[in-house]
Amino acid sequence: MTSFITIAMLFYVAAFLLYTVRIVRGPTVSDMIIAVDALSYDLAAFLVVLSILFKSPIMIPSALVLGALGIRSRYIRSQVPRAREIGE
Repeated sequence: MTSFITIAMLFYVAAFLLYTVRIVRGPTVSDMIIAVDALSYDLAAFLVVLSILFKSPIMIPSALVLGALGIRSRYIRSQVPRAREIGE
């Protein structure tokens, strides 16, 4: 079980690095926004994996809050282009 969690953590770290590259060098703003969204959700899942590894349930509420903030930020970012099209 511990080796599976270690391998999962390595995949998460690799994904974090790829998302960071996409955020810095993304060809369009949409790619950067998608990378930030994916990074926030993967970070929340990574916190859950860490809480399983350390047998500490205290990290799970912070992962839930991070996931909820990711959903809210996606909603806010989706409203900004629409407001610009309307002229607000």
